Amino acid sequence: MAPTILFIVLSLVFTLSSTHIQSSEEGFIFVQISNRGLDFAKDVLIDKAVSSIVPLQLPDIEKSVKIPVVGKVHVLLSNITIYHVDVASSYIHTGETGIVLVASGATANLSMAWQYSYRTWLVPVAITDDGGASVQVEGMEVGLAAALKNQDGNLKLSVLECGCHVKDISIKLDGGASWLYQVVVNAFEGKIASAVENAISKKIREGIIKLDSLLQSIPKEIPVYRTAVLNVTFVDNPVLSNSSIEFEINGLVTAKDAVLVSNYNHKGWKDIFFGSGPAKMIQISLQQDVFNSVSLVYFDADYMHWIVDKIPDQSILNTAGWRYIVPQLYKQYPDDDLNLNISVSSPPIIKVAKDVIGAIINLDVTIDVVDGGEVIPVACISLDISTSGSAVILRNNLAGRVRLENFTAYLKWSEIGDLHIHLLQPIMLTVLKTVILPNVNLHLMKGFPLPLPHGFALQNAKIVCTDSRVIVFSDLAFTEQYHLSQKPLTSLNII
Repeated sequence: MAPTILFIVLSLVFTLSSTHIQSSEEGFIFVQISNRGLDFAKDVLIDKAVSSIVPLQLPDIEKSVKIPVVGKVHVLLSNITIYHVDVASSYIHTGETGIVLVASGATANLSMAWQYSYRTWLVPVAITDDGGASVQVEGMEVGLAAALKNQDGNLKLSVLECGCHVKDISIKLDGGASWLYQVVVNAFEGKIASAVENAISKKIREGIIKLDSLLQSIPKEIPVYRTAVLNVTFVDNPVLSNSSIEFEINGLVTAKDAVLVSNYNHKGWKDIFFGSGPAKMIQISLQQDVFNSVSLVYFDADYMHWIVDKIPDQSILNTAGWRYIVPQLYKQYPDDDLNLNISVSSPPIIKVAKDVIGAIINLDVTIDVVDGGEVIPVACISLDISTSGSAVILRNNLAGRVRLENFTAYLKWSEIGDLHIHLLQPIMLTVLKTVILPNVNLHLMKGFPLPLPHGFALQNAKIVCTDSRVIVFSDLAFTEQYHLSQKPLTSLNII
């Protein structure tokens, strides 16, 4: 390994004993990228870096050399261009303060033009010649050490060390005098190697600056169903070990333009936030408070309210269908249509346990009589509903479905006398199964956006529910052609 590259590796390895300073602030979504994920990211970065490097123009090189018999010759190498780079092998190493990426055994192909001129005492005019040449660079090693830190809620990427070492080059000249080849090799081999090393190192540094700009441009919140936003501010510095990188994200949902004041507390959960599961590239762990923050936002925005005037069994929405259940209702309002005014009376509470996601929902069902165009509330029945659900991945979203476990009903108030609640339960069950739960599932299947950078997609994802957490284990796929020279990111990927 070249001395420069060795120094880059050791500079990071020796920092493994450094102390990671934690913030007092806590997040509710954790993302862990495993060794497999890091290798995937490394391959994507190398591929994109190579495509951004070539073609790469190098500065002209010129030099005057003394040639026996010929005399002093001025040689110019121009239009030196790296037009192809191939990386044979690479590896990535993470430590507590940064990341080292090394590409070794790389080759590069260059083209260039040569020109020389000289004078002799025998010939009073300058003698010149020109032509082309090709250069093969062998055994090239490129090393990069970078720091990844939290800066005001965004990720900050900076170069610690960067170097390139060329082991060997071979030059093939097209045309020229017989002595020219040895002149170019002796006088210019080192200069060409140095020009390649400097140009690639400079290009990598520029690429890291552009990549950092992209990271800085990632928004701190992303929309959720038009009315709310997901806070994707990074909390604390990333935790880098020799096997993974972990990110902590705020992860709570708030109404648009709302100021977030977190009342949630899961102090001490960080150490147990990640779970054991399938060996995948990435692990995204969501605390149940993330889902409860969604519940609160939509409850406060009065989105959990329905007026039901059509159901599959339409007879239920006419007093004639209630004549044997609530006779006084039919007697007072014969053959009048009914509406069911349904509203959630408190934010649903979501609890995640092993292999199941449960929710407790409290509903008020107000029975409205439509009499001569006038809507008359006549009674209100409260329902305490218990549901269980399962989660699925739809593209980059966490979606799901719920099913009814059980419910209890009781009379909240009545303008038509006492009601026999046990006789009303079949009607409430029909409304729940044919109206409320299908409507809830329709919204749940739209999915909750997972925090992934633009251009990446989950692949072969698995979901594990455990104590208070939903954990997504997944591989990644790169779905978009992306170049470092493109404009900064303006949003995260929400499908």
